Amino acid sequence: MKRITISIVLAACSLMIPVAASAQKKSDEGFTKEVYTGTLVNMNGRTLSTGFNLTITARTSDEEAQQYRSILASEGQEDLLKAIHKNNLGYIAATGQTRRDLLVVREGQIEGNRRIIAVFERWQGFFEVRGGYRSTDYPYSIIEIVFDQKGRGTGTFVGLAQVRMKMDKKTEQWRLEIENFGSFPAKVMGVIRRNK
Repeated sequence: MKRITISIVLAACSLMIPVAASAQKKSDEGFTKEVYTGTLVNMNGRTLSTGFNLTITARTSDEEAQQYRSILASEGQEDLLKAIHKNNLGYIAATGQTRRDLLVVREGQIEGNRRIIAVFERWQGFFEVRGGYRSTDYPYSIIEIVFDQKGRGTGTFVGLAQVRMKMDKKTEQWRLEIENFGSFPAKVMGVIRRNK
C-alpha cells in the first residue's frame, strides 16, 4: 500500500507544540462542552463517507503538550501512547464504530480561522490485531477541523497515523512528522456545532 509522509500538513507542530497562551486555555475551568457533527469522506480507492460525532470536554494544556513532545522525541510513539492512554478529553464516535476517547486536543488559529486538532487511539479490527499486520504500527487517528467565520468546519482526517519527532538538519529544530498509512488523508466536511 502506498504511503505518504505528511509533514506539517496538519500544521503538525501545533498538534503538540504550544500555541499562543491566549489561544490555549491553561485549565478547563469554565470550559463548556462542545458537540460537533460532520462527515468523513475517504478518498482512497472507492469514495466512502461516514458520519461522526465529536464531543470535546477539555483541552491539552501547553505544559502537557510540551511533555508529550519530549516523550515522543526521547522514547517514541509507543511510550507516548502509554503516557496519554488514560486521558479523556471527550470522544469521537463514527457511524458503525464504538466511540474512542480523545487523548490530545489542541486549539489554535490558522489564517484568522479557529482550528481544532484531536488525537485518539484508532479503531482496529480483530483480524488486523490477530494477524499482526503492518497497519498495527499506525496506532493513532488524527482529525483537524478548521472553522470559517460562519462556524462551518472542514478539514483532514488521518485514520492510520504514525507520529515521530525528527531533527530538521537545516534549522536544527525538532519537528513533528505524521505518516499516513493510506495514499491520501480523508476529508472532513460539513462540520457544525450542535450545542451553543
